[in-house]
Amino acid sequence: MIVSFDLDETLFVNPAAVSIEEAPPFPRSVLYPDRLRKGAPEFLRWMHESGIQVWIYTTSNRSERYIRHYFRFYGVQIDQVVNAARHEKEVQRNRKDPLPSKYPAYYHIDLHVDDEMNVYQNGVSHGFRVFLLHDEDPQWTSKLRQEIERIRRIKEQQ
Repeated sequence: MIVSFDLDETLFVNPAAVSIEEAPPFPRSVLYPDRLRKGAPEFLRWMHESGIQVWIYTTSNRSERYIRHYFRFYGVQIDQVVNAARHEKEVQRNRKDPLPSKYPAYYHIDLHVDDEMNVYQNGVSHGFRVFLLHDEDPQWTSKLRQEIERIRRIKEQQ
């Protein structure tokens, strides 16, 4: 099973609006200024330990190296990174008609986690699953775990 996560306002959040994990100590806090949603490291580690591939699928231009190093500080292994450059190269390519900004189905991703309603709507119209993660939700990990387990059961029946 593969689950991908958006970064901005999904895993990387505004500390004024959403509870965050403790920031890395200086100088890492300067090199890696993004702040991680509370509960994300533990949940992502649980996914990996459960045999679920953890992907990052973002429209940002953050480098794969930046993303992998950032999460490594929290003890999280990222299996794949799809950033804006990779999406453009592999998904959009030379198509005249633009595809959605994220197209998890191309990579056989079973569930994509995002905060954007337009990504959810693209999922409905293009046939990929999206779990909407809203601002402050202390129950987000249990809700997402339930959705992952639901999809696992569906996949087992296929």
